[in-house]
Amino acid sequence: MKPPYIITNEIVTLVASISEKIGEINASHLYKPATELRRKNRIKTIQSSLEIEGNTLTEEQITALLDNKRVLASLKDILEVQNAIKIYEQLNSFNPYQLKDLEKAHKILMCGLIDNAGKLRTTNVGIVKGSKVEHIAPSGTMVNGLMRNLFDYLKKDNDLILIKSCVFHYEFEFIHPFLDGNGRMGRLWQTLILMQQYPVFEFLPIESLIKQKQNDYYNTLSESDKKGNSTPFIEFMLEIILESLDGLLQSQSITLRTEDRIFLFKEKIGQNTFSRKEYMQNFKNISAPTASRDLKWAVEQNLLIKFGEFRLTEYQFK
Repeated sequence: MKPPYIITNEIVTLVASISEKIGEINASHLYKPATELRRKNRIKTIQSSLEIEGNTLTEEQITALLDNKRVLASLKDILEVQNAIKIYEQLNSFNPYQLKDLEKAHKILMCGLIDNAGKLRTTNVGIVKGSKVEHIAPSGTMVNGLMRNLFDYLKKDNDLILIKSCVFHYEFEFIHPFLDGNGRMGRLWQTLILMQQYPVFEFLPIESLIKQKQNDYYNTLSESDKKGNSTPFIEFMLEIILESLDGLLQSQSITLRTEDRIFLFKEKIGQNTFSRKEYMQNFKNISAPTASRDLKWAVEQNLLIKFGEFRLTEYQFK
């Protein structure tokens, strides 16, 4: 059964704006940031997602843990970060459309933190904030069936992936399928779903914007609970995604080096042969001499094989 939500004019407008920004990002070759920026964004993502759940480690401390340095903090906080680092290192190995992969990811994320990591709950739970019960999750006996229905929707529904990722995130939090770790898993899985169609989301620190708007995040989850559909949450998350993409475009005045251009083109062209002209069409701001220098460098580095001479010259990646 399809989860309840309405595609409003606001959602349509946000999806159009996001698609436009993704087009700009792809045209500017920002979809795969440089290694240092990828690392920085990943640290920011881990720190933000865990801070939302009460973890106290700073970006500097997480950087130290990534570098295998000693950090003074509670063992629980350190273990949460170490587990999150493992998950993000393996992100591309998970299939977002498989429930067993979600369970496997939860087991890694919560290993050593709870007894039944990776297992769907079978008991009843309520979410308490302060002295108030914020949300009573569906009965433990319903969890398995609800999660299977949610994955069926994700796999089979024809709505745009941008919308389905937000619906999945909300429904996941509503079902609350695990005894702990649901918040970080819901955010992680939305990223994983988006990555399948838009590689830029692998290194986009959406979590840091959610952290900045943490009260709005929880209020919108509550609003969707009260309305009985995920529409308010879809609108909120699409705004967050748009803001993240805007931030990437504004902060990255990118200057690609020879090496950057060659490896970006390798990802696009694969094993197909190509000419200098085809290479230049992919990087519209470079001159013919620059393209020639790039390709000469790649041949010298043993990355490319060169066939023919002059106008008949073609190349192929090894």
